[in-house]
Amino acid sequence: MPPKKKTEAKATSGGTTKYEDMFEVIDKDPDGKKFDRVSRYKCRSEFDAELTIDINVDVYPLAVGGKFSLALAPTLSLDGTPEDDAFDQSGKASLADGYEYVMYGKCYKKVDENAGGLTRSSVFISFGGLLMNLKSDPKNVQDIEIDDRLYLLMRAV
Repeated sequence: MPPKKKTEAKATSGGTTKYEDMFEVIDKDPDGKKFDRVSRYKCRSEFDAELTIDINVDVYPLAVGGKFSLALAPTLSLDGTPEDDAFDQSGKASLADGYEYVMYGKCYKKVDENAGGLTRSSVFISFGGLLMNLKSDPKNVQDIEIDDRLYLLMRAV
């Protein structure tokens, strides 16, 4: 079998998702456990994106060495149409159906950093107090802006 060819992290413009990538858990609670039900994970993608994320471990525990797919999307609608303010109780299919863990939050900070000639963008999102920091190549997170409201979707691979 030929080796798997590396491609870029998927960052779609105008599509259903704004960012997609596969990550491996590198470390759990590197600064010690602060809360009973929440752990902070350090992860790295196949494309050298770095992710620090808080997860409710009662709902979705992750293991060091485990791999997962992560997507950020502005809507759960499969065709990308914006959602109403009201909760949809129809039971119709949604993007969340293909994932195991979903959170909804707001991008509150985005910073471009230059270290050693390498430019990286850091995107910060709060999911009701559970925090995420995604560091990636700027072109992979160019569609994510401050004040964007996004769904985070995760599933084990």
